Amino acid sequence: MKELLVASGNKGKLKEFAELLRGVVDTILSPADFPQLPDVIEDGDTFEANAIKKALSAARFTGKPVLADDSGLCVDYLGGRPGVFSARFAGEHASDADNNALLLKELSGVPREQRTGAFHCVIALCLPDGTCQTFDGMLAGEILEAPRGQEGFGYDPLFLVPEYGQTFSELPMEVKNAISHRGRAMQMLKETLSSR
Repeated sequence: MKELLVASGNKGKLKEFAELLRGVVDTILSPADFPQLPDVIEDGDTFEANAIKKALSAARFTGKPVLADDSGLCVDYLGGRPGVFSARFAGEHASDADNNALLLKELSGVPREQRTGAFHCVIALCLPDGTCQTFDGMLAGEILEAPRGQEGFGYDPLFLVPEYGQTFSELPMEVKNAISHRGRAMQMLKETLSSR
């Protein structure tokens, strides 16, 4: 594919997508390339609804193929929260630190065996004609009692991947990309794009 707009203002996510799509897409565009791109309110009650809404809106506005994702952390003890509210768990303009602090507060005193959860990701690929395709990825793990590691973003420092004994913030980027919820969804997307 020649050009693909990744509809995300999250620099960490844009970097991950660029890395994952190397060799499949010639030019990755971002919202910075389209200053007039309207903001989309993520008011869907599923990751899929939000991803499609973002990608479709941008595809119709720009006339380009657009990839958008919605992802988040679903914690079993919290009944699946923060879920679609992961980015704004602690409020509309919450920082990663705010969200992590609230998560730790809500899990305070919860024993390790009950601190399970999973990162979920749905990627939507939408074309200007309204055609959309979605790709789902998931990775189960454990929520730590304190952050570990310097890399990553969001809940990465609290999310332990049991098979590796490391958090998403400690794992090398190539390992994270290969095993993550986003990496798994991207792998399906890459296969689809490569076969076109």
